[in-house]
Amino acid sequence: MPTAYKYMNDSWIKEQQERSDLVRGRLIVWRKQGTIVRLDRPTRLGRARNLGYKAKQGYVIVRIKTGRGTREKPRPRMGRKPRSLGVTRYTPQKSRRWIAEERAATKYPNLRVLNSYWVGSDHKWVWHEVIMVDPNHPVIYNDPNINWICDPVQKGRVNRGLTSAGKRSRGLRKKGTGAEKIRPSLGAKGNVGK
Repeated sequence: MPTAYKYMNDSWIKEQQERSDLVRGRLIVWRKQGTIVRLDRPTRLGRARNLGYKAKQGYVIVRIKTGRGTREKPRPRMGRKPRSLGVTRYTPQKSRRWIAEERAATKYPNLRVLNSYWVGSDHKWVWHEVIMVDPNHPVIYNDPNINWICDPVQKGRVNRGLTSAGKRSRGLRKKGTGAEKIRPSLGAKGNVGK
């Protein structure tokens, strides 16, 4: 049986496809705000709930703005052919969503990243909302559904590619035939070049 959150997600996608006045007005406001903005409530409640958000103490929502287009790389000062500079057409495997999660974790070092989701984009910027959890909050470490994130091994999980965005960029969504050499990661020691 479909829940109310499913209908909320469907209406959200429909608004984004139609590029309604509400969506365009929202992006105009977001462009003028900072790169990292802490929110009172999620913009996409249905998506946030699917990814583990609860409207109670200890949960924090942060919206991150990242740039679009090709990734920037420092231009070598000397000693290269023009085609060997490695400046253009440079696309690392780390996704924008993973980068947004890392920036949120850097901004709030006492919180841990639970998950994230896309909320909007225009010609220049992409916005993601990151669900963060306070592992030291009594409501969190007394809740058996979420207190796994309080373990010391979960510290710095976003930097080790343990979130959903990190696992996707590491190629861990694939299983079975054809995916024999992707674990622990495509770029892990011993797997490069095989």
